[in-house]
Amino acid sequence: MIKELDLTGKTALVTGGGTGLGFGIAQALLDAGAQVVIAGRRAQVLYDACTRLGEHAACRELDLSKTDTLAQFAATCEHDFGSIDILVNNAGMQNNRPALDFKYEDFSAMYDTNLFGPYLLTQAFAKYMLRREKGSIVFITSAASHMGLTNNLAYTGSKGALSAMVRAMASEWSPRGVRVNAVAPGWIETDLVRESLRRVPQRREMVERRTMVPGLGTPRDIGLAVAFLASDAARYITAAELKVDGGMGVSL
Repeated sequence: MIKELDLTGKTALVTGGGTGLGFGIAQALLDAGAQVVIAGRRAQVLYDACTRLGEHAACRELDLSKTDTLAQFAATCEHDFGSIDILVNNAGMQNNRPALDFKYEDFSAMYDTNLFGPYLLTQAFAKYMLRREKGSIVFITSAASHMGLTNNLAYTGSKGALSAMVRAMASEWSPRGVRVNAVAPGWIETDLVRESLRRVPQRREMVERRTMVPGLGTPRDIGLAVAFLASDAARYITAAELKVDGGMGVSL
């Protein structure tokens, strides 16, 4: 193995790590040698996922919408696991509906989970990373923020804001040893995506026609990208948003 890709001795926290992309990210980080803590709202889902991930995985309950609990959550994780060296902000939600139908409450719920919660959680963990003068933070954004995705106004906006925030954080924290990057997934084969494509059958045809690499991506594809950005192999990479979308974002 290339030694710079080895995450042995590091601890990673993955939000939304019990299912889908988060589970794939957790698996890849474990395979690279890290200890992994998965966090999410559903205790039983987390426990089952942790059992599947094996002895080097742990789990903690976390609700990003309860913003007043996030600083204490970070403090507890730092105490329980020694340090969190890698933070992966993966948890998020969608609410698909036409732009004219969105209400303030819809936006508020979406931004609490997709933007404000991840920001405050990152702020809490970054304080510890900056004291140690080392750390890697990876946000999961979306290819949707780089195109006009129908019936996805609030989701697209929240992910676009995350994308901009990555660059601002990196400009402040990278000179102090903490890199901040993002991975922007395209259409990835998860339960949520399969259900979305089932509801709108013509969308799968459109996605596959526009994707340069045949087929949909997998959670493993996202996990490998995250593991790379979290590792010393990416030590000179910060403020980057790595698109893992099979080329769909630039195709005709």
